[in-house]
This record gives sequence, structure tokens and C-alpha cells, in this order.
Amino acid sequence: MEYKLIVSDMDGTLLGDNHKITQENKIALSKALEKGVKIVPASGRIYNSAREHFDFLDINTPLIACNGAIIKETKTNKLIYKNSIPNEICLKIIDVFERNKVYYQLYSENTMICKNLSKEDQKRTAERLKNFFNDDINIHFGDDLKDEIKKHEILKIIAIDDHDIDKLNKVKEELKDIEDIETTSSWFNNVEIMHKGVNKGEALKALLQYLKIDREEVIAFGDNYNDIDMLQFAGMGVVMGNADDAVKEKGNYVTSTNEESGVAKALYKFLEI
Repeated sequence: MEYKLIVSDMDGTLLGDNHKITQENKIALSKALEKGVKIVPASGRIYNSAREHFDFLDINTPLIACNGAIIKETKTNKLIYKNSIPNEICLKIIDVFERNKVYYQLYSENTMICKNLSKEDQKRTAERLKNFFNDDINIHFGDDLKDEIKKHEILKIIAIDDHDIDKLNKVKEELKDIEDIETTSSWFNNVEIMHKGVNKGEALKALLQYLKIDREEVIAFGDNYNDIDMLQFAGMGVVMGNADDAVKEKGNYVTSTNEESGVAKALYKFLEI
């Protein structure tokens, strides 16, 4: 098969554990580009945060962000697709989180909205997020996040709990009572919520219609549960060696880990670059 498009998750896949793209992956992607293959990032991250990692390629490419809720071009910022969460559904989701006293964040296109904390905690949170993301990300703290959804178009909501997984599982059960949402996880400690019909697989489907490329001509890379729809829709779904066994079962091929530049190793195999 002659592949025309590479679509890759970022954290845990294209990026190493330091949240930077590995040098070997950079080289492989550059060689694929020289061969005429299109490259598309597909991330749970906010658009600007995902875009920064592809500056080294100096190309204008579609970018799938917020788990498929938005697709924009990296240089022109041209909007290709967007599916946000209606305000009334956001309110129902927030009610579940507030009732269970779980920490959560709202994602708009380029803003991360967090619950107001003490000044000291707020400073620490902002510094941690800036280290993980980049300076283009606007981090906003609010006293009442229900008010914030009136000011922002919400693409994704994420709840995080590092210590009480039972509480997180309870939240997941309660979210099942809310209609017209999609839920997934990008790590063991979170639950991510988007509008109904939003996932990386559906975003990839919309993008391929836009680019006029067949699904069989796509090779996709991922490592977590929010990548499964994309891995299964693509002609070749490559799962990272660091993925859970349940995710590995959903792909066509298992490569090395993200720390071992597993994306590059699979590209050498399937693209013969």
C-alpha cells in the first residue's frame, strides 16, 4: 500500500516522556514529507499547544485538536471543522463534577479555564501548565465556571483525579445519564468529555473527505483510549509499545515505545524511507 497521509497522536506517541518530539521522529517525518506524504497531528491538546511541535517542518497542515472537536490549518489558521459542546450540556457536566468535588478544566480553542484557587496554588498551576504547554496558551481562572461557558465556546471538558480512581469511576457512571456527549480517557487519571460525534476517528473521516484521500491510504499512530476510533478507521493503525494491552488489540501493528521513537521505526517499515 502506498500511504498518502500520516496522522499521529502526540503525548505518549510522537512525543517522548519529556513532551518533546524525539529527534528520530523528526528525521522520519521529514523524510516522509520529502516523499510527498501529508502529515497531520491529532491531539487531545488545545490547538496552539499541539501546533508548536510542528514548526520544525515549516508546512501548512491540518491539525486535529481537542480530541477531534476542531481541525485548523497550522499556518493559515483556516478552520476546516468544529463541533463544540452546547452550553446547556456543559452545565449538566459541571453539575456532576461539582457534586462529586472533582477537579476539572474547560478547553476552548486556545484557552484553558480552571477553577479559581488560592494565589499560591494558582501560580503553581499556571507554571506547571506553561511548562507542559506553551506561552500561546491562555490560562484563565474563574470563581464560577458556569459563567465562563457563556463567554467561551467549549470544545472539551476534562476531569482529573490522581488519587481517587473510584471517585473518577463514579463520575464516569453519572455522565452516562447525560445525552449527546462522548467520553474517553487519555490517561488513567482522567475522563474527557466532548459533544456527541466528536472523536479522532470522526475528525479523520471529515478531514479525508476534505483532502479527498481514501482511508486505506492513511497510517495512524496512537497510544491511548482516545486514539482507538482513529486507529480503527485508518487503513493501518499502529499502536505504541507503551500502550495498554486493551489498546494494542485495536490496532493492526504494535511498534516500539514513544521513548524509543516507535513512530519513526514504523514509518521506516511501512513507507520504506
